[in-house]
Amino acid sequence: MKILITGASGLVGTHLIPTLKAKGHEIYKLVRKAPKSADEIQWDAEKGFSDAEQAKLENFDAVVHLAGDNVASENWSEEKKRKIRESRTVGTRVLVDALKKTQNPPKILVSASAIGFYGNRNDEILNEDSAKGVGFFPDVCDEWEQESQKANEFGARVVNPRIGVVLAKDGGALEKMLTPFKFGVGGVVGSGEQFMSWIAIDDLIKIFHFALETEDLHGAFNATAPNPATNEEFTKTLGKVLGRPTIIPIPAFGIKLLFGEMGERLLLEGCRVLPKKAQDAGFEFQFPNLEDAMKHIV
Repeated sequence: MKILITGASGLVGTHLIPTLKAKGHEIYKLVRKAPKSADEIQWDAEKGFSDAEQAKLENFDAVVHLAGDNVASENWSEEKKRKIRESRTVGTRVLVDALKKTQNPPKILVSASAIGFYGNRNDEILNEDSAKGVGFFPDVCDEWEQESQKANEFGARVVNPRIGVVLAKDGGALEKMLTPFKFGVGGVVGSGEQFMSWIAIDDLIKIFHFALETEDLHGAFNATAPNPATNEEFTKTLGKVLGRPTIIPIPAFGIKLLFGEMGERLLLEGCRVLPKKAQDAGFEFQFPNLEDAMKHIV
């Protein structure tokens, strides 16, 4: 297929592109700066495309939309929250509107979402039929998905992988945790009872392939491993794999003091998400268990 990718320089994009190319797909990237090669197309996620760049959007078979402001890069000020929301909602709207204008629009749009859709749900078992959570990030995820679903209007099959905590050593949450844990200063965060619905980067990339290739897969589905872990279980497992103690807890008030609302929502809250839709469609995880995933990655 001829595939267009946004957010190509992010963690998922840098892992996904080589595997798509290895399968023989022709890959093009949407970039914000002036294109440096023939496989790049320039866009502005707020203003759209110039006429010349718009013309380059013809005849793509599929689009993988990964672009969005990093939610964990800084405390959530009102300006940061605006960037988080608009980079997803406005950016997706701009992309879909541009694709709608083409003579031959893509037949597939795989547009990322997040398990933040479910909000803080303690130990409630959640699947794709579960209701949206309450709060800022559930609202953002819902609006994000709704904007992508407008691609149905030009006949695209739209798929929204709701991505969990991605385990990779070159980015994401695990990369940030490795250094303190290796020095023996890692520990349980808050109560340790909050669930972390995680996925190994290898399986996440497989899920994107699966979404592109499975013709009867539509709408939101959970991109998480089938065995979510509590923060305490996650902490003990990482310590075991690294051969390091995990005896220094991080109290909830410390997280709130250091990271504000961002820390409270991303570190102290959690949800127990199962990938029912993917498994029902026949997807098989390479790393369904946390310890095996960590051993492979670390």
